[in-house]
Amino acid sequence: MKHPAAIGDKAWNDAFALAIEAIGTADFAAALVAALGHVAPFDYSVIFAYCGGARPIDLFDNFPAGKRRVFVDDYQDGPYLLDPLFIADPQAWGAGPHRVADLAPDRFPQSQYFQSYYVQTGLSEEIAFFVPIGVETRVVVSLMRDAAKLPPFALRERKRLGLVAPLVTALSVQHWRDIESRFSGQGQPRPVEASEQILASAFHRFGAGKLTAREAEIVELVLKGNSSDAIGKQLGIATGTVRIHRKNIYMKLGISSQGELFSRFVASISSNLGAEGGN
Repeated sequence: MKHPAAIGDKAWNDAFALAIEAIGTADFAAALVAALGHVAPFDYSVIFAYCGGARPIDLFDNFPAGKRRVFVDDYQDGPYLLDPLFIADPQAWGAGPHRVADLAPDRFPQSQYFQSYYVQTGLSEEIAFFVPIGVETRVVVSLMRDAAKLPPFALRERKRLGLVAPLVTALSVQHWRDIESRFSGQGQPRPVEASEQILASAFHRFGAGKLTAREAEIVELVLKGNSSDAIGKQLGIATGTVRIHRKNIYMKLGISSQGELFSRFVASISSNLGAEGGN
């Protein structure tokens, strides 16, 4: 594989010049991703816009059809609520790039988001740039490596990408500065739609009438990949108490595994959206 061009050489400069020229046009996202490919190689890229808990908008992706179903279609149906890239606060973390592994809770590889969804992606690593657009709105530019083709990003490659992070942010803010209107209609932003409210409150709705507020809180932390120890520290309760809560949750929901909990959660989102769409 050819070594990526050094930052500052003609190929890199020309590529980013094309991205700058494409601001405000339909070619911008592809031009930005092509320019980043001169900094470090990767196999796929996807750019999502997030606004609160609303269903994310796929601004750009270069996945083949089969992978797009997993990375985009399935993801938008609910798993995004458990994605470390969605959960992380861009203001606190900065532009990046950030490795998903660094953003994730302590038991992320054991979480059902990882085991039931993320493993399907077949990635060796995913890193992303955070671009805050507003208080509730941000764009996330993800770069992915297929485990069958490339190893995880080396430290030197992450450092190289870090050098261009300010440029990625500046260009993206300029291009997507009005992205919030795509979540709430044209013109002035208005309150999120009912379907988006369902997604935003998914964790609160899940198990409603069966689970206590504390149990619903624990369900959210479990699904996001936190261990019982980590949950206990976050909530200020003993690890043993967390385990008792988890047993009670399973009993109340009539399930016996974390896999069933994940499936039930995703199904509840789809069910609520379907009910809303039929009104």
